[in-house]
Amino acid sequence: MTTAATTAARTAATTAARTAAAGGEPVEVRRSAKRRRTVSAYRDGGRIVVLIPARFTRAEEAEWVATMVARLQRGGGARRSGDAALARRAAELSRDYLDGRARAAGVRWVGVMRTQWASCTPSTGTIRLSAALRELPGWVQDYVLLHELAHLIVPGHGPRFWALLQAYPRTERARGYLDGVSASTGLSFADDLQDDLQDDVHGDPHEDRAELTPTSG
Repeated sequence: MTTAATTAARTAATTAARTAAAGGEPVEVRRSAKRRRTVSAYRDGGRIVVLIPARFTRAEEAEWVATMVARLQRGGGARRSGDAALARRAAELSRDYLDGRARAAGVRWVGVMRTQWASCTPSTGTIRLSAALRELPGWVQDYVLLHELAHLIVPGHGPRFWALLQAYPRTERARGYLDGVSASTGLSFADDLQDDLQDDVHGDPHEDRAELTPTSG
């Protein structure tokens, strides 16, 4: 058997083992060099996605995948990063930086958008954040959410809109951070005002998520 065939067989066996351990749910493992100590998992459509640091050994991967899948399926911690928490954070940001003027009718996580970090429909007061943001720092997520909240007050991207964001101390830093990430992902705020999200979402909304921080290594 060739090296390529051996690798393919090993990968297939590993995938089958993960699926079996998850009670038949497909499991996808994504390694990230930027991720150091955090392990997280969420549902994306019909599969479970587990995010782990690139440095993990195969044994650590197997241990943490099993832990996170079990945690997610039990529902433990799933709602902490869900829509309810997002709505509470939106209210806090509006209060702290927009004098409470932005009141979203609905705020929720959705699947990964093709070209946007987030989307806002001012006419209905609804805000959607791409699941891709889950990988970014909290202060960047806050900026994106505040950006969309500001659209509930000023729909466009003119001077009045940007003036609203000046109260947030990390606005410029967050914009720079997102510009850097956007260069490789193609995501932006260029078209974050829309009435129909359907063409910009892959799969189902992320309904559950769990997160743990490894204590070893």
